[in-house]
Amino acid sequence: FNGTGGSKLPNLKQEFSNVPFKRGIVGMARRGDSVDSANSQFFIVFDDATFLDKQYTVWGRVTDGMDIVDTIKRGEPVREPDKIAKMQVAADAA
Repeated sequence: FNGTGGSKLPNLKQEFSNVPFKRGIVGMARRGDSVDSANSQFFIVFDDATFLDKQYTVWGRVTDGMDIVDTIKRGEPVREPDKIAKMQVAADAA
């Protein structure tokens, strides 16, 4: 959850589901224990993390390219973090 996050738009209310946080799931990051504080940051689960179930909002899943996700630099803080070159939401795919 590195970075400043936030935007001029209002924070999002949590939307917990029964989708488990397994490898490749994309979740909405939020501030500490404030469940309704998601705004502009997200995370991709590298390994099964079911301890996050019903604590964070699932909003996507990596459907292709998990091998590329595996190359993303990790750590706190990440030195010279990677940047998203292209991202496409399935609802926007043509």
